[in-house]
Amino acid sequence: MLIDNYQRQVNYLRISITDMCNLRCLYCQPKPEAGWKIHREILRYEEIIKLASLMVQLGIKRIRVTGGEPLIKKDVLLLIKGLARIDGLEELTLTTNGTKLAQFAEQLKENKVDRINISLDSLNRERYSSITGGGNLEDVLAGIDEALSVGLVPLKINMVVMKGINDDEVESFARLTLDKPVIVRFIEFMPISQQGVEWDERYLPAYILKQRLSSNFEIIKCNSVSHPVPLPKGREDNSVHGNGPAEYYQIKGAVGNIGFISPISDHFCVSCNRLRLTPDGHLRLCLGQDAEVDLKLPLRQGATDEELQRIITQAVWNKPAGHQFQLDRPTGRQMVAIGG
Repeated sequence: MLIDNYQRQVNYLRISITDMCNLRCLYCQPKPEAGWKIHREILRYEEIIKLASLMVQLGIKRIRVTGGEPLIKKDVLLLIKGLARIDGLEELTLTTNGTKLAQFAEQLKENKVDRINISLDSLNRERYSSITGGGNLEDVLAGIDEALSVGLVPLKINMVVMKGINDDEVESFARLTLDKPVIVRFIEFMPISQQGVEWDERYLPAYILKQRLSSNFEIIKCNSVSHPVPLPKGREDNSVHGNGPAEYYQIKGAVGNIGFISPISDHFCVSCNRLRLTPDGHLRLCLGQDAEVDLKLPLRQGATDEELQRIITQAVWNKPAGHQFQLDRPTGRQMVAIGG
């Protein structure tokens, strides 16, 4: 069991396997090719699997593969297969921008990927292209349809809401849940790295979104993350976050669900259970702080499994109490180099 100095049990690892992406989203990687690592600096698949295995032995139960864009990585299914075979791992998921999901969805399902998260910030073709630096919305919509058809459910669609850029689409995203078994999650815009837009001008707190949606739909509070269901009648529990940071609701009569992730207005650091492994082999302890521990160097220098596990255990013990977003301190890495 991995425990930090604040008695939080850490059991969730997000592995970013590349800092490269086929999109240039304005809040993630606004500067083309900025910060890309050369090949030898990036962890090899066998190194990722080894570190992941050691962390599962220590208590990690859930792993999410992310990037950059993981599905542009050569032979990515070899990594997926290797991770899926780790004894003791209870859940393997993947985050993608969805542009290549249509061609991979069936193989991901066959190789034991439990769930997919898709990053999607606009349903307007021209706006989507603008936000992503030239992306094709049709590719993502095709990926969503294919993922649903092969049974990669529940499928989560993550929308970063930016005032004056895409916040007028919140209702349209919510309507996706009316007849599709998807979970649409609205994420507060975070001050990470060098933004393509000014954070303080574009930030919109989640409670404003809830108010807007409540005025357009009848929404019901839910109590589960993986398979949200309405709370028992009469129960009002605003602290429900399930196994992750989102707070979930359902539009009355809808097939799917909506969620709100509010790292700025109502941060959930007190229950944080996650670590991030960066593409260049650093264990990042908090999304909103730059504290990292290098695992690649001791790994490549021949450290034993026991030595690596001691480094990991000590790093987790020193996990920060919380992020510093509320202090308006941007992180040093771009989001693409941290992992979504």
